[in-house]
This record gives sequence, structure tokens and C-alpha cells, in this order.
Amino acid sequence: MKALIQRVLQAEVRIDGAIQGSIGPGLLVFLGVERDDNEAIADRLLQRVVRYRVFSDDDGHMNLNVLDIEGSLLVVSQFTLAADTQKGLRPSFSAAMSPAEAEPLYDYFVRETAQYVPVQQGKFGADMAVSLINDGPVTFLLAVS
Repeated sequence: MKALIQRVLQAEVRIDGAIQGSIGPGLLVFLGVERDDNEAIADRLLQRVVRYRVFSDDDGHMNLNVLDIEGSLLVVSQFTLAADTQKGLRPSFSAAMSPAEAEPLYDYFVRETAQYVPVQQGKFGADMAVSLINDGPVTFLLAVS
């Protein structure tokens, strides 16, 4: 399971022009579910996401996490994070979990993460327009298997 996290001042996701979710300061999380992922892997990843220190302290060092700043998460499903880009000029998605299996795991990640921080989300499998004001920019790819 992979999470591409971006530190944001604000972010929102729209579906058919309507706002589906929006946050102020926090993390925009693009979540990719891979073929062998399960709830235990999701638990490990969500712990990393909410505790990953990407926010600056008073000295300008990245020592604070989203919990420390009382921020929020905007979680957006992103199956393309499971792409194999090692060969050729077209990505392979053979490592991605099928949508029927991935959606409950995505929902689990969102539900469990919401026990720690406020969470907004996109809609699994939908075409979405995501906008953000990047803070930094600060972007990390977290992967757990």
C-alpha cells in the first residue's frame, strides 16, 4: 500500500463540479492499494501517515506531525500509485488490487484514520478534480508491505 502525502495549506476534491471534500492545513493523501494489501498493512500505513513529521516546529525543523498541528487529511484513491513503470512507455497496473477488493480496504483506511484526525475524502473510483495549495512544497511517498 502506498500513500503519496503532500503538506498543504488547503486542498479540495470536486466531482462533477461539486465539492466532495475539503481541508485547511494538513495532508493531502493519495492512496494506492496493491494486490497483496490487507487491513494490517493499512494499519501500519495509517500510523505512519498520521505520525510522519513533515510540519515545521518553531525552529523551522520538520519535527511535527498532523496530530501535533491539529490538522486534517484529505484522502483520495489513486490506483496509479501501484503502476509498474520500469519498462516501456506505458504503465502496467498488474500490481494494483481489483477495484472490488480495493474499495473496502480504502474505506477501512479512511475510517480508521478518522479515529486520529479529521478526514475528508474523495469518492473511490470516481474521476475527480483535486486542487491544493502546497506548503513547501513537501511531498513524500510512503510505502508499506
